[in-house]
Amino acid sequence: PLGRVSPMSLVLGPILRHVGETTALVWVQTSRPATVQVLDATARTVEIAGHHFALVPVTGLTPDTRTPYSVELDGERVWPPATSPFPPSVIPTRGPATAGRAQIVFGSCRYGKVDDRAFARRLGIDALDAFAARMARGPVEEWPEALLLLLGDQVYADELTPQHRRRLAARTDRNPDWPDDEIVGFDEYVGLYVAAWSDPEIRWIMSTVPTAMIFDDHDVRDDWNTSAAWRAEIRRKPWWRTRIRSALASYWVFQHLGNLSPDQLAADRDWQAVLTHDGDAWPIVEALADRADAETGGAKDVRFSFRWDVGRTRIVMIDSRNGRILDGRREMLGDDEFRWVEEQVRASGEVDHLVLGTSLPWLMPPAIAELETANEISAHRPGRRGRLAEKVRQAADLEHWPAFRASFDRLTALVARAASSGVASVSVVSGDVHHSYAAAAQLADASPGAAPVHQLVCSPVHNVLDWFVPPFFRAAWSRVATRLADLWGSRAGAPPKRVTWRNLAGPFFGNTIATLRLDGRTAVAVFEQPLSAASLVERSRLELTP
Repeated sequence: PLGRVSPMSLVLGPILRHVGETTALVWVQTSRPATVQVLDATARTVEIAGHHFALVPVTGLTPDTRTPYSVELDGERVWPPATSPFPPSVIPTRGPATAGRAQIVFGSCRYGKVDDRAFARRLGIDALDAFAARMARGPVEEWPEALLLLLGDQVYADELTPQHRRRLAARTDRNPDWPDDEIVGFDEYVGLYVAAWSDPEIRWIMSTVPTAMIFDDHDVRDDWNTSAAWRAEIRRKPWWRTRIRSALASYWVFQHLGNLSPDQLAADRDWQAVLTHDGDAWPIVEALADRADAETGGAKDVRFSFRWDVGRTRIVMIDSRNGRILDGRREMLGDDEFRWVEEQVRASGEVDHLVLGTSLPWLMPPAIAELETANEISAHRPGRRGRLAEKVRQAADLEHWPAFRASFDRLTALVARAASSGVASVSVVSGDVHHSYAAAAQLADASPGAAPVHQLVCSPVHNVLDWFVPPFFRAAWSRVATRLADLWGSRAGAPPKRVTWRNLAGPFFGNTIATLRLDGRTAVAVFEQPLSAASLVERSRLELTP
């Protein structure tokens, strides 16, 4: 079936990425250099570290249509396979008829299918697989105006499946200084992405639903950029330079490029340098990865945050990992990038709904949020107390928005302004924390009659649920824990926040997929969990707008 399609030519894809009213980007990986054709559009593959990729910019599409497409390599059709059990892949464009409707399917933290039965039982049923199988069974005419939003941990480079451990152990060309149980080289990252996105259901849904994505820590390494101390320690490891280059280079190729529109790609100097390079473009991509990892006066040379306008819905995705500033001060993202985010949100009055995507939740369980701020204050203090607080920060993963308090306050102010700008709703969608919930925010600085604001978290899509997670997060949401944390935060000197919030749904544990359904001026959030490989049960449905 789908996973065995043209193994000597089409390695991965097609993946439908940015789609506009008349344009679309289709991403593929091939096993050899080729000319890739989608409808009337063609593109030559580029070579990066011996691997071959193409982004095909399709233009001239008709608004408000679903156009079936195939993929040809050097004139030979390689997609869809003749025996595919799935409907044909289509490109769904938007226009006046669909401008007011959007369905954003989102989640984070996903392993692909595994061949180890014991590990597969621990992982459970993949919620995105089940969503795709259910969607494929319905007629094309009933498919919603959907967008797939992947909010981090698309791959796990530091927590490998048994299958990947065996693959690493079988390699004879690995540097002996590299860890045996982690991905390091670019070639190993390529294998990780291929394994994660080769599931038949995933391959089909990503070929027919526009997909946007941002990374989180496990795409690189657990606790990536938690603090300056963490970064100083990891940089002492002899393999880290290769690891961060490989991680950022593979992210740029597999995830980031497709987040850009055709016009943005045409203006992107790095992509144009790769396109015009004669031969293997790895030196260009390697240099880009080094620039992306560097801090230059608080300004990042490479910006991974991006914006999509989907009809009358604006999506602003915030890079809350690589954009961090840790040397000298702590910021979730530097001033230049934060100003860019503010500029994208400032125009949100033009749309009905604003969706802010960030892999890490803005509003954590209140007790944890207060502890993260108190810990940040303690970790800045000199001596033994500061060193102990840093150890606690890393051990307990105290690194979300409240642990970057200045950035938390700035994001809170941004959300308050957006909610007062005339939009019908503001939703912050996130993942990372291995439990799912919806929280309603009350903003002190929002104007009377401001739009409702919600934090929506969906995590994981397909991952192991450790035994301690449910009791820990249930306790973290309790009133008693919140009061105790407030006392601790006050004693540590944490200033009062300009936002309060309450839990509306959850916490839900186990594999989950969430959907934000937007229609006119209404917004509804739905959380579902898999019952079988092709069915899901609704855990919660929330009306987000009055």
